Amino acid sequence: MADKEVGGSDTGPREMAPTSAYSSPARSLGDTGITPLSPSHTVNDADPNVSEQQTFLVVVAVDFGTTSSGYAYSFTKEPECIHVMRRWEGGDPGVSNQKTPTTILLTPERKFHSFGYAARDFYHDLDPNEAKQWLYLEKFKMKLHTTGDLTMDTDLTAANGKKIKALEIFAYALRYFKEQALKELSDQTGSEFENSDVRWVITVPAIWKQPAKQFMRQAAYQAGLASPENSEQLIIALEPEAASIYCRKLRLHQMIELSSKAAVNGYSASDTVGAGFAQAKEHTRRNRQSRTFLVENVIGEIWSELEEGDKYVVVDSGGGTVDLTVHQIRLPEGHLKELYKATGGPYGSLGVDYEFEKLLCKIFGEDFIEQFKIKRPAAWVDLMIAFESRKRAAAPDRTNPLNITLPFSFIDYYKKFRGHSVEHALRKSNVDFVKWSSQGMLRMSPDAMNALFKPTIDSIIEHLRDLFQKPEVSTVKFLFLVGGFAEAPLLQQAVQAAFGDQCRIIIPQDVGLTILKGAVLFGLDPTVIKVRRSPLTYGVGVLNRYVEGKHPPEKLLVKDGTRWCTDVFDKFISADQSVALGELVKRSYTPAKPSQLVIVINIYSSELDNVSFITDPGVKKCGTLRLDLTGTSGTAVPTRREIQTLMQFGDTEIKATAVDVATSKSVKVGIDFLNY
Repeated sequence: MADKEVGGSDTGPREMAPTSAYSSPARSLGDTGITPLSPSHTVNDADPNVSEQQTFLVVVAVDFGTTSSGYAYSFTKEPECIHVMRRWEGGDPGVSNQKTPTTILLTPERKFHSFGYAARDFYHDLDPNEAKQWLYLEKFKMKLHTTGDLTMDTDLTAANGKKIKALEIFAYALRYFKEQALKELSDQTGSEFENSDVRWVITVPAIWKQPAKQFMRQAAYQAGLASPENSEQLIIALEPEAASIYCRKLRLHQMIELSSKAAVNGYSASDTVGAGFAQAKEHTRRNRQSRTFLVENVIGEIWSELEEGDKYVVVDSGGGTVDLTVHQIRLPEGHLKELYKATGGPYGSLGVDYEFEKLLCKIFGEDFIEQFKIKRPAAWVDLMIAFESRKRAAAPDRTNPLNITLPFSFIDYYKKFRGHSVEHALRKSNVDFVKWSSQGMLRMSPDAMNALFKPTIDSIIEHLRDLFQKPEVSTVKFLFLVGGFAEAPLLQQAVQAAFGDQCRIIIPQDVGLTILKGAVLFGLDPTVIKVRRSPLTYGVGVLNRYVEGKHPPEKLLVKDGTRWCTDVFDKFISADQSVALGELVKRSYTPAKPSQLVIVINIYSSELDNVSFITDPGVKKCGTLRLDLTGTSGTAVPTRREIQTLMQFGDTEIKATAVDVATSKSVKVGIDFLNY
């Protein structure tokens, strides 16, 4: 099949050097001239040798969350024991959890100082003028989701307005987790624990695009968790998948069912949202001291009710994003198959904080709030902490008001800024459901608090409604509500009201740790999810023989007397196509000149299924595939070399390998979604 060719000049992918008068994207982007040789189809060579070459003593999973983070681990010799990280110093009133806030503090010289509660408390205790010099960052993970053109140079903004490279911050945070975990493992085992004994798992939202996943991997390499040469040591896990794996193992006493179908543990549905949860929390609190969770090597009762082909939805609602995945059960082993590509969006609990900020702007003026954040950054953090603990007290049936303490410097700075008191501002603002209490607090009626939740919860429900309309999702049996935001009774109630009659709604008891524990299980056996869905259509641009009447005339290119059609999209995989683990897409390329040592192929993606040309609307260049042929050829260079490239789309990341067919030597191949 030598009548297809990938067009382009021989310059590198950066230099734009079209060598002739015509111009087409495939030409001018400097794709190196290569010809696909093999038929374009997907082969199902699930490679049996993909299994572990390496043995690790322990699996450590890091749940790097938008608002809070943590790690858990399990020794490979006793996989049924999952240990959640030891209690960290600090902690907030009204917030009991094993995780620590995702906050980081750098010195004025931009060196790492502290992470979590320690960072927050130290920052808070600094003199306001000194605090302005320090770099304090929180909730920075969202930047990877919201940045359309993420690169290694993407910046983050600290509380004092200064900029710093995102990669540095992520690497600092991951290095901190690495050191904490290795220290705890060494203390546990009584001997020095080496990083090489650890398989690391880092969780990311399923809706993240490839560049964000690759960014996380680069940060982990920089932090020393693994290295490009030893990339197997680090697995990227998708958050809702991890939750799904853990939910399979749930026993009845480990969850709360929010449905009217049955009383769970002797509670009817009306009790469950409030009382059952309180009891469960008490139960969890009592067990908290142990920190070791036994995951019995059995399929949980709820799971044993599932039959072959049953479907369930996992709604992972965290601080930043909400991720929805639909899985189907495959018996006998109970492997999972993804039925519909992951969907979701930025509807995490941060949305509630954002509404609170809007409310403050409405009362005190946007100009004041902006100034206050910059001039008194530590006091602003304090105010948000106070709000956080009240936010957790919000409930559908609450009748008494919620009090939020205003930091003294807020009251003081407002008076200086406006020349009148906070109390005066509240009276004047016409926001009737927020009052001033004489103890220096904002008094919010329960309705006012519930209103702050409404936009975010409405977005989640609307998103779920859309999902339930899809034919693949029509007969869902269970809905698992997981993630930190799933603890919010308002969200529980809304999901129950909207979908309780369509499926059973289940919340694991220690819902905030579900993902962490599932990620450990995934690290112990990454093959448990057998089929995934590709979120996008991927392919490359090629030249095909020009066919009159079929191809548009503007795509015609005549080269050495042969008529070619340019910019043809050669599809590797379609959006929402199901891909088995280990399933490979095979392509063969040949260099345009035998002497050529590097082939760079541009990869394009689209959300649409039906793509004919790389110039079609919605098709974006998203990465490169780079084949390095140095050192593969012997002394005699064969006249026609064939480089066979295998791409794997069924894993949590896209991977590629390549081989020089003539010499059977493997070719260095890089697939890059960040630096192209």
